[in-house]
Amino acid sequence: MKLMINKLQKIVISLIVGWLIVFIFLPNLMIFITSFLMRDDNHLISFQFTFENYIRLLDPLYIKVLLHSLNIAVIATIFCLLLGYPFAWYLTKLPLHLKPIMLFLLIVPFWTNSLVRIYCLKIFLSTRGWLNNFLMWFGLINRPFHIIYKPEAVILGLVYILLPFMVLPIYSNLEKLDKTCLEAAYDLGANKIQTFFYIVLPLSMPGIVAGCLLVVIPAMGMFYVSDLMGGAKNLLIGNIIRNQFLNIRDWPFGACISVVVTFLMWIMLLIYWRTMRLLKH
Repeated sequence: MKLMINKLQKIVISLIVGWLIVFIFLPNLMIFITSFLMRDDNHLISFQFTFENYIRLLDPLYIKVLLHSLNIAVIATIFCLLLGYPFAWYLTKLPLHLKPIMLFLLIVPFWTNSLVRIYCLKIFLSTRGWLNNFLMWFGLINRPFHIIYKPEAVILGLVYILLPFMVLPIYSNLEKLDKTCLEAAYDLGANKIQTFFYIVLPLSMPGIVAGCLLVVIPAMGMFYVSDLMGGAKNLLIGNIIRNQFLNIRDWPFGACISVVVTFLMWIMLLIYWRTMRLLKH
């Protein structure tokens, strides 16, 4: 029996490793190699080694788009944190029979494609959308206000899509919080504000860091949010990568940008790992 279990474990591990190699390692390796090749109008790629793609990436235009993407992603992450942390804290205070219901309602949006949800949000916020019609009918505004095709609309779309990714890790961390630490703080004379800043917030920092990474990393690449909510003047780095592969057909340069973005994500994960080590000590 033990021999069969060992064989089954080896088979499962082999399948997982094989899956990771075929669908993650090899595609990323191909992207990395392609980033050092040259564009060919006839065959998409010319097998000539060059650093031209990375030198071209130093153009102020692409640096500006990268910084703009990072700025938008960071702002969206801050809003997700400001909204998600109180919501996660509220979830931990609910009665046991209500928590599954609230978590279910939080996860339900994942059942609908995010592209469809962004289309619905765009219709809702448009000049003739439900929000403007309601505000005008209620007498709060005299004419429709314009938010679509502005950076604020892109940020709103990212927060709308990515908020659950902030709430879930923070909730998971707060749910496992040692209640005896809170009781000890109250016994020592700390009020609720002091208990939050000196006990709850530091202990929930792993969930905050994890939630921020889960938001900021995909926020930089969600080109369809920028296309639908921001228009041509509010490009994310994901829009540039999409255009290089599908429109301009410059696969090496698109691969180069993808490699750089992946490297930035790796740096963020390294920061997360280092932060977790410091918090444990």
